[in-house]
Amino acid sequence: MTEQENVVYVGNKPPMNYVLAAITQLNSGEQKVGIKARGRAISRAVDVAEIVRRRFVNDAKIQDVKIYTEELANEEGNKVNVSCIEIYLARE
Repeated sequence: MTEQENVVYVGNKPPMNYVLAAITQLNSGEQKVGIKARGRAISRAVDVAEIVRRRFVNDAKIQDVKIYTEELANEEGNKVNVSCIEIYLARE
């Protein structure tokens, strides 16, 4: 799997939009899918991973979770730190 394939980027849409995207990738033969989010979308990403794992793809397990901070520039050009999460789900 290349790094940018099989990744669902979570934003401000309802969680079920991202759940559907993750399920589609897992059901198309992929063994692993990444769910990534930044800032306020982190809690939504956790919700997405849990919904996929508990309700739709029962044989999916959380393979890895990465948390880190990215430094971004805001509208004024100042640097701000933004928390990020990557959750990797894999079929057994």
